[in-house]
Amino acid sequence: MKKLTAMEISAGAVFVGLMAIGANIAVWFPFLAVPIGGVSVPLSLQTFFAILAGLMLGRKLGTFTMLTYLLVGLAGVPVFANMKSGPFIFFDYTGGFLLSFVAVAFVSGLITEFLKKPGFLPYIAAALAGVSANYLIGVSYMYLAMNTWLGLEIAYHTAWLGMLPFLLKDIGLTFIVAVLMLKITTRLQTGLMSFSSAK
Repeated sequence: MKKLTAMEISAGAVFVGLMAIGANIAVWFPFLAVPIGGVSVPLSLQTFFAILAGLMLGRKLGTFTMLTYLLVGLAGVPVFANMKSGPFIFFDYTGGFLLSFVAVAFVSGLITEFLKKPGFLPYIAAALAGVSANYLIGVSYMYLAMNTWLGLEIAYHTAWLGMLPFLLKDIGLTFIVAVLMLKITTRLQTGLMSFSSAK
């Protein structure tokens, strides 16, 4: 990967902070947690911010940013859900969702980079691809964790059913991501045109 510029480092740092905020919404609003298989899974905006990172920063910087977020939490900074940190979080039932954020940013960023022209539907497609990566990895990992080292027996379809409220929430947020990206790209294009005409 090429040497990062100060602007890229700053943008990545902003998204690391947004991921930490998005992870802990349920800390401030406890009712935003859904019981699944005897455990409580907190509602978050991490998928939203991971997708946005991929769309805005691209697959390389977006992926690097998500890796940085995971490493910050691994090092002991309480940036994960419920203000937790450390390596043992990755062995919990939600560990797969944390790991999936790297794939989420990569997939959504990759699709965006191949777009010939920004548009609502292409951004929706990229965001939905990110959501798919998030849940395929996260739910599969959760099922594996519960049925092995956590000792909580749960059927694979039950795991998916339990995650349905979260899945619907994240699918709904893809529309907000698409609208937000359109506004951002429009503002950037307008700003660049104004700058060019002023020169």
